[in-house]
Amino acid sequence: MTVAVGYVRVGHNRIEKDPDRRVGEAIALVFAKFTEMQSVRQVHLWFRHERVPLPAVTYGAEGHLVKWKLPVYNTILHILTNPIYAGAYAFGRTGSRISIEAGRKKVVRGFKRERKDWEVLIPNHHEGYLGWADHERNIGLIADNAIGKNPMSRGALRRGAALLAGLLRCGHCGRKLHVAYSGKDGNTGLYNCRGDANNHGGDPCISFGGMRIDRDVAAEVIERLQPLGIEAALAARATRSRANEDKRGQVELALEQACYEVGRARRQHDAVDPDNRLVAAELEKRWNDRLAVVRNLETELEGLTASPAVDLTPADRERLMTLGADLERAWSSAGVLPETRKRIVRTLIDEIVVRVEDNTLDLVIRWHGGDHSALNVKKNRSGQHRWSAAGETVDLVRVLARQMPDKSIASVLNRSASSRTGAASGRGPRPYRRPAVAVPPVVC
Repeated sequence: MTVAVGYVRVGHNRIEKDPDRRVGEAIALVFAKFTEMQSVRQVHLWFRHERVPLPAVTYGAEGHLVKWKLPVYNTILHILTNPIYAGAYAFGRTGSRISIEAGRKKVVRGFKRERKDWEVLIPNHHEGYLGWADHERNIGLIADNAIGKNPMSRGALRRGAALLAGLLRCGHCGRKLHVAYSGKDGNTGLYNCRGDANNHGGDPCISFGGMRIDRDVAAEVIERLQPLGIEAALAARATRSRANEDKRGQVELALEQACYEVGRARRQHDAVDPDNRLVAAELEKRWNDRLAVVRNLETELEGLTASPAVDLTPADRERLMTLGADLERAWSSAGVLPETRKRIVRTLIDEIVVRVEDNTLDLVIRWHGGDHSALNVKKNRSGQHRWSAAGETVDLVRVLARQMPDKSIASVLNRSASSRTGAASGRGPRPYRRPAVAVPPVVC
């Protein structure tokens, strides 16, 4: 039987890592990127976007051959889930089902078995690309990212501003809460539990806006991360300085392999009989093709090395340390993507159970490691939101509407707001007082 790419058979009962260093580093890069991105799809998109190929084994008349091509999704998934890369030998991971239909036997092959049903599993069988504990963690993370297969999974990170998507569970019925977006820009999140309504035709369970709960849970996360802020800032800088190192290493190995192919093509061309023009022309064409590959790789490598990493200046380092010490400011920075905040939250929080009691959201936050904490968040009432005007402002507008046009009323309200702001900060003009306006009687 064949062995997975990245390994070669030695004798009849042993396998070893492929001696080709480029193959080994390409396989290791898949695991490194999954550790960084924690999503099979994101790893796949990175390899496609950066045009980094992966090895694939083909078997033909010449035996074991390795070809390089851009990966598809299943290639990444197979590498991450195959226990052979964790140093384990497994047999019987798939099975077949036999049934009788219309008096004839029907065999369905290839369905996946549970691990307890595998015929053979031998850990520490050979040298792996990662440890068994890391392999188990990857398998658990992939299962947790799956949507619709396990009611307890959180699902993979998705686009959208809702910070707690996939983490909230209804404390009344036990189902996961979903997110709906509305608003002018489609970025106003609403968490809702409609499992009973969708599945059994019952009434919707609970729903509430996401602004307050996202803000309060983020404050809890920042409070726990604050002591690690400086270390996180330095680690972020180090990660940024190595942004192109992974791709550069793959290009360097590809260039080394391409140079070898050029030398091999040249030797084949020099060894052929010059009078055999058909063979000589074909070998010359292959030589030129490999020279073109070398030139393209050299150009790509020059582009990656054109902008070397620049050491931090004292001013940049001071600014970075300030942001690390003030994690809340860094969290609210405009350059931080919602996906980054979600990934940070998921690193600390496993799940949040929420119940709606009157006008309060009662939360039980289950942190990674087994710790629990309670949090109460005030729930907006219908018609109350951050854009609603205070009652005093509404009364003032009703009074002024009988005496002034809309443009003048807006000027009065703006002056009133700026005066109150200046008084609250201890500077600026005195607070604005409502003018004594005679209210004419209302005739009904």
